[in-house]
Amino acid sequence: MRTIDETTGSGSVRPGTPTSSRGRAARAGVPTIPLPRESAQAAARTARSARAATAVPASASTGVAELLRGPVRPARVLMSVPAAVYLQTTGDRGSEVVGVLTSDAARLPLGCVLFRPSNGRPLVALPSGAPAEVGGGRIVVGDLAVSAAAWWEPRPRLPSAQPALLPEGVRQLRNALYGEGVPHSAFTLPGLPPGPGGPLAALRGAVRRADLDAALRTAARLVGLGPGLTPAGDDVMAGTMAGLVLLGHPAAERFAAGVYALAAGRTTELSRALLRHAAAGRVSGEYAAVLHGLVGERPLGPAIAGLLATGSTSGRAMALGLCTAIDLVDRTTRNR
Repeated sequence: MRTIDETTGSGSVRPGTPTSSRGRAARAGVPTIPLPRESAQAAARTARSARAATAVPASASTGVAELLRGPVRPARVLMSVPAAVYLQTTGDRGSEVVGVLTSDAARLPLGCVLFRPSNGRPLVALPSGAPAEVGGGRIVVGDLAVSAAAWWEPRPRLPSAQPALLPEGVRQLRNALYGEGVPHSAFTLPGLPPGPGGPLAALRGAVRRADLDAALRTAARLVGLGPGLTPAGDDVMAGTMAGLVLLGHPAAERFAAGVYALAAGRTTELSRALLRHAAAGRVSGEYAAVLHGLVGERPLGPAIAGLLATGSTSGRAMALGLCTAIDLVDRTTRNR
């Protein structure tokens, strides 16, 4: 079994050889974060007790680095579909979730992304509750072992702590989300009550008043609301939390902590884990691409399309959260 820093090439890497020029991840165009040799050796030692399985390389989010580098822990399958397997385990912060994702799945901040698409069926469907292991530098589920050949950073590196967004870019995002010329009050999401008494209307009202406390009270109505493993209400809040953190709102940390505290016992384990990552500014690759587009670092149109196409409602809900955060930051700045 190869250790973490030995999976980047076709064989072992000579000391002093840059992994970014030789590794499998580099050839796939994935940014790499080298793992210190000592960490890899420690991971290899703790992995000896794991079941023997064929190693498959992946690009792992640094958001789950502690979990992967730590001791081997038992886990169970939360959900398995052709493009993703989500595992629940217990880490230093309590219950944690990590995903094994195919290259065409949404790049979630808790994921290890394989260098293969879902149509090749690299993930074997397993029933919920099936046993697995996480730690020692890898994830073992069934006969599959996934090791980190590279690392990617789920927190976007923007030009500054309070980046300036392109006004035309913000208009483009809003038009794509709401529809050009359509009032924001007409926007709905499946599973969320519409109309003037609904939670989205309350959130819009809080934004108009630049009232973050009122927005937090609205979060109590949204968290856990909607069907699926990531309810639409959670996705709206995750998009808002992450946007406030990444755009430098002065009360972002307090707001994010408040929303995350609401999630305990009110939503799914996967959704709660994603809210925790959002509170730290760790987001999906699709959400990050939109932010990079809004500051002029990448083409914005394809990034918006990619985010809105994520899941059945998740991408649109996350985009709504981002627009909410942009408005809150804009009004806070204007009222200073």
